[in-house]
Amino acid sequence: MDSVSQLALGAAVSVAVMGRRTAVWKAAAWGAVAGTLPDLDVLVDHGDAIRNMVLHRGATHSLFWLTLLSLPLAAAVARLHGETALWRRWWLALWLALVTHPLLDTMTVYGTRLALPFSDWPYAVGSIFIIDPLFTLPLLAGAGWALASRGSARGLRANAGGLLLGCAYLGWSAVAQAQVERVARASLAAQGITAGQVLVTPTAFNTVLWRVVAIDGAHYHEGFHSLLDETPTMRFDRFDRGTALAPALQDIAGVRLVAAFSKGFYKLHADGDELFVTDLRMGQEPAYVFTFAVAERHSPVRPLATPEQRSARLDVRLGLAWLWRRALGEELPPPR
Repeated sequence: MDSVSQLALGAAVSVAVMGRRTAVWKAAAWGAVAGTLPDLDVLVDHGDAIRNMVLHRGATHSLFWLTLLSLPLAAAVARLHGETALWRRWWLALWLALVTHPLLDTMTVYGTRLALPFSDWPYAVGSIFIIDPLFTLPLLAGAGWALASRGSARGLRANAGGLLLGCAYLGWSAVAQAQVERVARASLAAQGITAGQVLVTPTAFNTVLWRVVAIDGAHYHEGFHSLLDETPTMRFDRFDRGTALAPALQDIAGVRLVAAFSKGFYKLHADGDELFVTDLRMGQEPAYVFTFAVAERHSPVRPLATPEQRSARLDVRLGLAWLWRRALGEELPPPR
């Protein structure tokens, strides 16, 4: 998730573990640092835009490697503050601040390699958007109260309450996702769409309006469902996945990486002489964050020396106006 959420989570977890054993500002500050550390991998250049996407949330998000890192980090922090007697407590606080970062990331749709070096699988629940104020604000409020009250009993209870509300919201998101998936599968079946794979993710900043992508051979179907819709029936728009381009692009490494990382939720398409691969999970038709130019039309197709990311975004004002009205249950076609 976003850096503010991870910072707030790390601080709140560390304050909850350390309690009154140390100054609350120390616990919050080091928890925030530990909660932010895993995302420093964004500073690493893996050679091209596709590899940078696929290898983000890799080793720095591994529960195994973060556990090893927590040991010297805790020892250094305890020694720095002259609190070596609290080393084990500092270790628990910082270990939890570190490992809750990738666990929270796993709740998004991106893909997090939690099990490295034992497994390369990118785990993704996809039940929460990367920025969701209803998750972040309780954490900020609780940790802020604890800091402002200098670790008073009431402040520590507020911090614990913020953590509890954040966890409850994550649980709610998974329940809502499961409900929307049931609605989506029933609607797909009623419309005679045979979906091999179905993806259900929330739209921006909420868990009320959900986006559904269904893969059906050479096509994919996109639809939206709000928990406030009056009827459980979903309408889907059908789009070409570009499977005709697959034979020409199948040997390009970047295409194979996107296909595997997206777990099959991708499309191939052409724009003039340029050929593209797009991860369908992040964005909505026709604007996607991870679209890459990978080749040029020639005979045969000529791969680009380095893939180029060509992100596209919907008009913010138009998109937010549609999202708000659609989330409230108004049957509006999505902006295209």
